[in-house]
Amino acid sequence: MRDDAQNVVLIGMPGAGKSTAGVLLAKALSRSFIDTDVYLQAREGRRLQDIIDTDGLDRFRAIEENYILSLDCRGHVVATGGSVVYSDRAMSHLRRSGPIVYLYLPLEPLYARVTNLDSRGVVMAPGQTFAELFDERQPLYAKHADITIPCEGLNHDETVAAIVGALKKRGLYEC
Repeated sequence: MRDDAQNVVLIGMPGAGKSTAGVLLAKALSRSFIDTDVYLQAREGRRLQDIIDTDGLDRFRAIEENYILSLDCRGHVVATGGSVVYSDRAMSHLRRSGPIVYLYLPLEPLYARVTNLDSRGVVMAPGQTFAELFDERQPLYAKHADITIPCEGLNHDETVAAIVGALKKRGLYEC
């Protein structure tokens, strides 16, 4: 990256590959990696699903927003929880730290990847389907993304190569 203090922030639906691609991207860019879901769970001492089940969706989103706003790192690859886009404040904070990259997958391949909805900690309203969640979040991801990477048909290495290529094209990364 031209500015080694900038982060690269990954957003997208559960199952899009943010965490896996994030680790590989961090390695490719010689950066440290942070998964905000793991960070939140470690700080709270509870799994995401336990927070949602015990405290409810609104409280979970408030907790998530607070942790994102307190995140003070530079020069990292940051994989966010899929629900971070509900908070304009959190997204503004993340945008100030570096480009936001949206890993886009259509519904069908996402649904095939996410088999453990009940225990994964996916932030969904009671009775909401995964398809409804997908439809609700797509405009939010598009609104906040600086770069969108269509990931359908790509393996993790190809996804990372596409991200690096997009960063280079925008002058945000140099070899």
